[in-house]
Amino acid sequence: MRPSQDIKPISYVKANSAQVLEQVNMSGPLVITQNGEAAAVLMGVTDYENFHDSLALLKILAMSKKSIEEGRGSPAGEVFTRLRAKREEKHNG
Repeated sequence: MRPSQDIKPISYVKANSAQVLEQVNMSGPLVITQNGEAAAVLMGVTDYENFHDSLALLKILAMSKKSIEEGRGSPAGEVFTRLRAKREEKHNG
């Protein structure tokens, strides 16, 4: 974000909505202020989807870390060995 360009008052957003949407889609999220304070963030759909995907990945990583800390993890080598054995059983059986 570029603070000088990525923060706009709500009155500017209302008066220049088409331009603001173009800017958001080209440059990224925009902080909208109301009464001089940050009130919202406007972002394009692609940025929102990327943000949502990143958040989901972080949640998965946190759950994985917790599982490992609780002793419910397996070394990668063991997992790959089991997967290869299952694959061979499927192809040979």
